[in-house]
Amino acid sequence: MKTHNWKSNYFSTLETEIDKIKEEGHYRVFNNIERKAGQYPKATRHHEGNTEEIDVWCSNDYLGMSQNKHVISAMQSAAEKLGAGSGGTRNISGTTNFHIQLEKEIAALHQKERALAFNSGYSANESALKSIISAFDNCLVLSDELNHASLIEGIRGSKKEKAIFRHNDVKHLKDILQGVEFSRPKIIVLESVYSMEADFAPLEDVIEVAQDNGALIYLDEVHAVGLYGPNAAGVAEQKGVAEHIDIINGTLAKAFGLAGGYIASSNTIIDFVRSFSKGFIFTTSMCPAVAAGSLESIQQVKQNTEVRDSFFENVTFVKSQLRSAGIPFLDSGSHIIPVLIGDSKLCKQISDYLLDEHQVYVQPINYPTVPKGTERIRITPTPCHSEEATEKFVEALKDAWLKFMPLLSKFENDFAGKVKSI
Repeated sequence: MKTHNWKSNYFSTLETEIDKIKEEGHYRVFNNIERKAGQYPKATRHHEGNTEEIDVWCSNDYLGMSQNKHVISAMQSAAEKLGAGSGGTRNISGTTNFHIQLEKEIAALHQKERALAFNSGYSANESALKSIISAFDNCLVLSDELNHASLIEGIRGSKKEKAIFRHNDVKHLKDILQGVEFSRPKIIVLESVYSMEADFAPLEDVIEVAQDNGALIYLDEVHAVGLYGPNAAGVAEQKGVAEHIDIINGTLAKAFGLAGGYIASSNTIIDFVRSFSKGFIFTTSMCPAVAAGSLESIQQVKQNTEVRDSFFENVTFVKSQLRSAGIPFLDSGSHIIPVLIGDSKLCKQISDYLLDEHQVYVQPINYPTVPKGTERIRITPTPCHSEEATEKFVEALKDAWLKFMPLLSKFENDFAGKVKSI
């Protein structure tokens, strides 16, 4: 037996890659926080053996539904009735009545024939897209350049031809399709709300292109479900075009406050994914308590329009406060508020400064989530953020902005055309 430590060569390769991202400034650190039930956005931060109270400003729990007493009660009841886990895949003892009722609720929400629940929105996108696209010989996939990693991986896994069109550029999409036979299978893949740019897809125009060229549409609504539309089904519902969307992907982990993802579509497409998607077939189903809580959350959000009204009022208030403070941010009309920094190290420094000095938490968004040179912090107001908490946060951000402005000034010109400020 050889006595030298041959495994060190493997470890050194991995450590070299880790050192690279540390040097570039986009090494990620987990912040140990515990949100306080019933007191959100308050949370307890555990750091270097100490604890302190902080305000969270970067959660995707948009409506605070993780704190909803009816949702919590539904989860507790389900766990007491069925136990903690599901015990298997959906095909092998892992389908409960909560899973069935949840999928019926999701299908009704999107006015589709059927739905299928996954353990995450990422898994739903990757698994569903890979299986659907793979089914069609010579399929051409048309993907928005800013699509989420889960969409990209699903497309890549299909090993079919892909064409990337410029973000929200319908003319470019049309140009790509020129000369492509109508009979050739095609799928257009896009999102309704892009969480890093905070903008909306031109759905009506994309639908027209799809119909003119014989293409299916796969729409990711994860940052829109629970928020937009009369029944909180998303942007497609709000625009009145949901019937023209072939497959809708959504999440239970953002506005609905739980965990998991899903697709909603026709009987045929859902049955196909259920039968052929390995990511679905070979994964233990979501815990019954999560399914029960998600079901209750969707029903609560649909019935309680006041919480959504309060949410959008708060978004408007936060934006107005940022403008008054002279903090530049992208404002494309959605609920997400990105403050562009443009440098990964500075982005991390600002985030750390806000947390350490002001006890407000906004996570730096660095590469590979966004391209290098477009690093940002992303603010997500909720109905739970009071005016007092907002004013405290804006003052903290203003302090950080003034402190780091000399270092940030060289990036201002890069974003002058995109950033809206006073």
